[in-house]
Amino acid sequence: MENLALIDSFSEFKDDKLIDRVTLMAILEEVFRSTLKRRFGSDDNFDIIINPDKGDLEIWRNRVVVADGEVEDDNEEISLTDARKIEEDFEVGEDVSEEVKLIDLGRRSILALRQNLISKIHEHDNTNIYKSFKELEGELYTAEVHHIRHRAIILLDDDGNEIILPKDRQIPSDFFRKGENVRGVIETVELRGNKPAIIMSRTSPLFLEKLFESEIPEVFDGLITVKNVVRIPGEKAKVAVDSYDDRIDPVGACVGMKGSRIHGIVRELGNENIDVINYTNNLNLYITRALSPARITSIKIDEENKTAQAVLKPEEVSKAIGRGGHNIRLAGQLTGYEIDVYREGVEEDVELTEFSDEIEGWVIEAFAAIGLDTARSVLEQDVEDLVRRTDLEEETVLDVMRILKEEFEE
Repeated sequence: MENLALIDSFSEFKDDKLIDRVTLMAILEEVFRSTLKRRFGSDDNFDIIINPDKGDLEIWRNRVVVADGEVEDDNEEISLTDARKIEEDFEVGEDVSEEVKLIDLGRRSILALRQNLISKIHEHDNTNIYKSFKELEGELYTAEVHHIRHRAIILLDDDGNEIILPKDRQIPSDFFRKGENVRGVIETVELRGNKPAIIMSRTSPLFLEKLFESEIPEVFDGLITVKNVVRIPGEKAKVAVDSYDDRIDPVGACVGMKGSRIHGIVRELGNENIDVINYTNNLNLYITRALSPARITSIKIDEENKTAQAVLKPEEVSKAIGRGGHNIRLAGQLTGYEIDVYREGVEEDVELTEFSDEIEGWVIEAFAAIGLDTARSVLEQDVEDLVRRTDLEEETVLDVMRILKEEFEE
């Protein structure tokens, strides 16, 4: 009964950890064998008998009887005199099994046993948490703000599991208070040491896709398929949708009457502007739709180099490019094509890279970043607007305008 009492003291936290008795017994055997190895050098000659129904175990040490004075390894051998203290009729060469009481291991070993057991059960818990959340990767999840740090928000779910929402996975306009519920997708789950690190994201395109599944019944039911999602978190997104049922208007179903269905998603994403377009295998039409709200006059596609040249009326160019170049950049990501826009009726134009001997490369890159990569596309813009969108000095923008104007005045 001594062993049983000690085991009960070791497993007193079993119910708190929600660990079943059989698993606890298996962990106990592993812990005891580890202790036996440290104490005796080996556990090969020990039998550990577990009775999970009673929550008890017995430890038996097996040794061979040798003549007095011939014991070379007292872990595996026992002298004839000592053997006969256990049973009087033992002879040399026979096997002796002797029960080891946990109390005989000493107070220090018992304390080490307890600490090791706690560690193993935590490890078991962490493994289960890792496995359960690994299956949730890419799924929507809601947890409560527990602690706000500079680089991350620490969330707790209903089971007390810790979830990390890093700063770079938060939408720029996100602002959360302690105790507030936060929704995102479980992006990655990995073991750091023995502890699972569960990372949530609100910036992933998958978050927007899962919101569509959650908020739009036809997407949830599979009547509408989300083919692709691209985002600039907090700014703009494009979602291509399709349906195998010709009676369903995928875009209309997703947007809803006067935007009623998509309004909740937009609000969740910090008023992110969402363009929903019909997916099609017709590449010309797909790229044309991707550039909406701009209206394309004509388009020329180079499938080998994955490029497209879209011709638009001058008043449509700014729509195609979008604020900060967001629209044309997302259209390219959505379709997988590098898209250039050209103004209808303008025959002569020059790539900005042609001016690299007069304009520094980082300045050209600043213009290209907002979708302006030709001389005329820059000249048609307002100086103040260019300063704001490129974050360049006004003097730099004026100097670039002067150089470009000289090209067409010659």
